[in-house]
Amino acid sequence: MDLYNIFDDDEDDVQIYEFIQFGLPRQVYERNNYFNVLDDVAFRKRFRLSKDCVLDVLRLIDNHLEYPYDSNNCISPINQLLTCLRFYSTGGHLQMVADFAGMHVSSVSRIIRRVTEAIARLYDIFICLPENENEIKKTQQNFFEIAGFLENRKAYYSINTQVVCDASLKIMNVVARWPGSSHDATIFNHSAIHAAFERNTYRNCLLLGDSGYPCKSYLLTPLLNPATPSEHRYNESHIRTRNTVERLFGVLKRRFSILAYGSRLKTNTTLSVIVAASVLHNIAIGANDVEAPPLPEELNEHVLEQLIMNGHIPHINPEINEPVGAGRMLRQQFINEYFANL
Repeated sequence: MDLYNIFDDDEDDVQIYEFIQFGLPRQVYERNNYFNVLDDVAFRKRFRLSKDCVLDVLRLIDNHLEYPYDSNNCISPINQLLTCLRFYSTGGHLQMVADFAGMHVSSVSRIIRRVTEAIARLYDIFICLPENENEIKKTQQNFFEIAGFLENRKAYYSINTQVVCDASLKIMNVVARWPGSSHDATIFNHSAIHAAFERNTYRNCLLLGDSGYPCKSYLLTPLLNPATPSEHRYNESHIRTRNTVERLFGVLKRRFSILAYGSRLKTNTTLSVIVAASVLHNIAIGANDVEAPPLPEELNEHVLEQLIMNGHIPHINPEINEPVGAGRMLRQQFINEYFANL
């Protein structure tokens, strides 16, 4: 009987020997050129930004994504950016994004972190509060036209992320570093925007917050039990104006589904994703690449009307929602002097 010889001409045996001797052959992925092969509509559907807007972003971060060599099938900056945007837009598993992009999942993980950090570095360029008197007055006027509320901008605070936006849904300030167990008021009290208002940097300007916040001279909250016509008008105006940031979150979550479905990334990378998504949102607004999704289901017009009619305010925290002191007195004075005369 002949002994089994691994060197027999049998093709399968030869391949097994090669695997043992040399290891698995290197896998070369075929990458699709989505930027060129997709039309504008199909491209925007998959990456949530127009081609022009993506090119604008690429010009700003290209130097952070370029490899120092052009060998070993390195991934181009545009493919890195599109891979990251695909992850933002779907919120799917890394393996799904890897299959879509034609890459190994480990490459996708590194790319998402690299691109996210590069975009987040643009924060100071694209996310800022008004810098001069003209900008402040313009922001105040835009909010006044919503529901007649005299202010310069409004704020809404959710879980571990504090956001301030203007009337056009442009993000003006983001704080994304606190754990979900942190109270909203704690986040605000330790934020730079709180310090700025305490220093009276923005004179004659107001923030609007929900009823989970203490009322201050510059931060007005809704009334829990409005009694007079002027108090009802104040609450109605407050709710309609503060709804701006609710619509902002609706736009953000529809554009970048990772913000709606949750992230499987490391905590630090996830916080950078929030900032990066905010930067991309503002770039899109600046490029007039704006979506107009419907209001979130829990805040549609019908529900909003019912809240106003019933005098009920969402996000009530009964422990601190009826503030005392100077803030409450100023709020009542504001109602009596302005809303009583409407």
